[in-house]
Amino acid sequence: MAITTVPSMATPMNMLTPEAGAAMNTNTVTEQLTAAGRAIEHDSFAIIDAEVGAHAYGAGEWPVVRRMIHANADFDFNGLTAFHTDAVEAGLAAILGGGTQIVADVEMICVGLSASRLAHFGMRTHQFISDTDVIERARAEDTTRAVQAMRKAHRLGLLDGAIVGIGNAPTALIELVRLIRDEGVRPALVVGMPVGFVSAAESKDLMAELDEVPWIVIRGRKGGSTLVVAAIHALLGLAEARQLQALQG
Repeated sequence: MAITTVPSMATPMNMLTPEAGAAMNTNTVTEQLTAAGRAIEHDSFAIIDAEVGAHAYGAGEWPVVRRMIHANADFDFNGLTAFHTDAVEAGLAAILGGGTQIVADVEMICVGLSASRLAHFGMRTHQFISDTDVIERARAEDTTRAVQAMRKAHRLGLLDGAIVGIGNAPTALIELVRLIRDEGVRPALVVGMPVGFVSAAESKDLMAELDEVPWIVIRGRKGGSTLVVAAIHALLGLAEARQLQALQG
């Protein structure tokens, strides 16, 4: 369900999806703002492609994993990153649909995402971890703030159709799984990558058991908000490339 067949080498440019290959050359909104910045980023991607070796990812999945490796210089994400079969296409559909909400477990994700790239697709971010009512409910019900933040997002009607990014709090992902299973919540995509030693690996395993909602997860203890940002930025880049292809006919 999560992994495609293993190719014999890292995905070269001629094996990328059309939008993935185009994103390396023609994107403007989702690229670095200066020529020097673009050159450094593209050189970094080329080094990753050269050093990564064999991987199990499809042509649409590899740009996501590559950007995650780029964010942390950690090649373990080649293998630890798992995709629901529909994850990339679901993410692109949500982005290209316009106005899709991004719900995050912590403010770091919202700050890390490029405001100009989100604005291009009419997207907004939301996080509630430090809201007074969230803190009060967490104390009263003896839960974490992250649990109550997900419940607040649900009460506000923000989870259905949203891209949900979780990079810090395993309890947020566990609660989201409960909301999907028990209350019929249907995000467009879950990017579930909480880091840590208590329930982090288990929370991602729970998410990966679901077929109802597409997901991208990192197996095991590794993860973090920077990786959620990297994964979403990669999807934004693929979405812009698909936009440009449509305009060019």
